Amino acid sequence: MARAKRHYIPGQVWHLTHRCHKRDFLLKLKMDRRNWVQWLYAAKKRYGLVILNYCVTSNHIHLLVQDAGKRDVIPRSLQLIAGRTGEEYNMRKKRKGAFGEDRYHSTAVETEQHLLRCLVYIDCKMVRAGVVAHPSEWPFCGYNEIQMPKRKSVLIDYQKLAKLTGFASYSTFRETHKELVNESVTNRTFGRQPGWSESVAVGSRSFVETIHSKFGFRGKGRKVLKHDIGFQLREKHRTYNVEYDGRNEDIGSINTSEWDVNFE
Repeated sequence: MARAKRHYIPGQVWHLTHRCHKRDFLLKLKMDRRNWVQWLYAAKKRYGLVILNYCVTSNHIHLLVQDAGKRDVIPRSLQLIAGRTGEEYNMRKKRKGAFGEDRYHSTAVETEQHLLRCLVYIDCKMVRAGVVAHPSEWPFCGYNEIQMPKRKSVLIDYQKLAKLTGFASYSTFRETHKELVNESVTNRTFGRQPGWSESVAVGSRSFVETIHSKFGFRGKGRKVLKHDIGFQLREKHRTYNVEYDGRNEDIGSINTSEWDVNFE
């Protein structure tokens, strides 16, 4: 059955969260997290997905991307990554059934300072979970590549990341990024901030109100609220908990993606 049509707002930076089917720990093994990252690279090569950061946990993922103007790139990419990772997992485990939940949650993030804060939030995901002491110790996230850019098998769009965060050069961005992550780890300011994965949009009041207006009639019931991380466009219902590594954390509103795209 085709999925319901979803509203598409072009040209935005999106923080995506997608959980494993029924909150199962289907990504608990290194080989499966590694496969997910490899298929992320394949999505970049195949569809032109613009990747800014990512983190793979035991039962859900975080992905920060920029829409490049083609409405089907992001949903097709998520379909490819989850689908192929799931196929390989099911074949190895002799398992049947879906690997990922039917839908993912998407949050529009304003560029520059809000984007920089979202980057740090994603980087510190597994520190927050108590799995590692520093993001550099978790190989299934974008932190190490951001700090030590690759020449081959590049995932992160370095120059676009620097530009979108408001820096004139990548080296300046990289130093600032490193300082902010270290500061967050040292001062333990990496606590859970649900707005990054439960809101429809995060940023300044003008940014959030603009996103709200672009939803048109689909914006009904969504409220612009002020929170610690900035203004947010929120829904009052449809949140869920995600379990991982002995902890519980909300990561989004029932995987609701606002994309006007149909695909099988």
